[in-house]
Amino acid sequence: MDAATKSTRAGGSLVLAKRRLGNWMPAKEELAVKFRKRIAQAARERAKRTPMANVVRELADLVQGDTVLRMNLTRAINEAHDVGFELGYGSIDELMAIIDYLVTYAPPFNASVPIATPLNLVLDWPMCMPSGYAVFRDPAFNAQLRRVLSCWCGFLDGPHSRAYLTADEPHGWLSETAREKMGLDQFVCDASQPYWGFESWNAFFTRRLRDGARPVDAPNDASVIVNACEASPYDVSENCQLHDRFWIKSQPYSLREILAGSDMTTVRRLIGGSVYQGYLSAFNYHRWHAPVAGRVREAYNIDGTYYSEIEAEGTDARGLNDSQGYTTAVAARAVIVIECDNEALGVVACVFVGMAEVSSCRIVALPGQRVKKGDEIGFFQYGGSTYCLIFQPGVIRAFEPQPPYRDDVPPLKVNSRLAIANAAQ
Repeated sequence: MDAATKSTRAGGSLVLAKRRLGNWMPAKEELAVKFRKRIAQAARERAKRTPMANVVRELADLVQGDTVLRMNLTRAINEAHDVGFELGYGSIDELMAIIDYLVTYAPPFNASVPIATPLNLVLDWPMCMPSGYAVFRDPAFNAQLRRVLSCWCGFLDGPHSRAYLTADEPHGWLSETAREKMGLDQFVCDASQPYWGFESWNAFFTRRLRDGARPVDAPNDASVIVNACEASPYDVSENCQLHDRFWIKSQPYSLREILAGSDMTTVRRLIGGSVYQGYLSAFNYHRWHAPVAGRVREAYNIDGTYYSEIEAEGTDARGLNDSQGYTTAVAARAVIVIECDNEALGVVACVFVGMAEVSSCRIVALPGQRVKKGDEIGFFQYGGSTYCLIFQPGVIRAFEPQPPYRDDVPPLKVNSRLAIANAAQ
């Protein structure tokens, strides 16, 4: 996922200072440019010998057949070039060839220059140009983009996605450098088996922790709420409202939009409550765990956007990371609402947001199911993401993480203490 960018003019050239969260893409723009050019060249070579995938052809036909979409995407590409960004492509057709190449792309490991969300990097600048905002909010465009990402997800579910599931330095995900970076000894794997027992890239990405690797903090104390994802703190907000202007710079949380598929009686119970939000890293665990004990009241997916950013951040703050509050209301996401065993806690809404290349938020905890604190409730298949927990008013006494939140420290471990609740019984 993208992050904050500051741009100024120095001697007539564009100078970029980019800050990215979660190790999904390189911080330095010159490294991003090299990747885009390399991918564009590979895409051109592939196009000479391989027919375009049907889902990508359908995306191209949609854009070319819709006058407004074609105009806006063309203008967004041109606007990015006019500002001075090097994209590696200059037309819709060239962009579609790159997308076609990426649906069979297996990401290599790179500890210092991560490129874990390649399509995000390709779309990095057009999606935050004035004409790009409308493109990446268009429902038909996002619906077809979802099918493209699902096609890529299908590739990552298969054996051909294991090109970099090797111990070879520097790009193997099972290399010594990668194992140390990710703490791979904490996960279920078998070095004696081919590909260490992983059947696909997604099987590796959604790898399971070994028993005892993430103990549940205070499992019998209902006043202790645990972290649902291996994620770094992003924001804590109080007094969330039923409807709020999530598109403005402060990006307040708007419950009716975030919980679009929930019963209104459930949503109203959360008005005035607290929201905790965290973002995930490319190198960490991507399964979700119950933050509290209780019964699953609701569990559903919401289709939405994948690369939509908020204009209110301005052209000096370009990226999905600075739009994380906004994405909770518009991006593809999974919602799980838990009615807590402890009545003093009420309901907790868990929202897992699929940003960028995350085309699948998989729910495993179904309505009516009882969960213990720390039980697995779902997972992200490949990609970077963000999540939030929404609590009723008066429930939270204090959150464990306190501002200012730094992005140069390890993420909070899943099942570790996140908050202390009031009046738990």
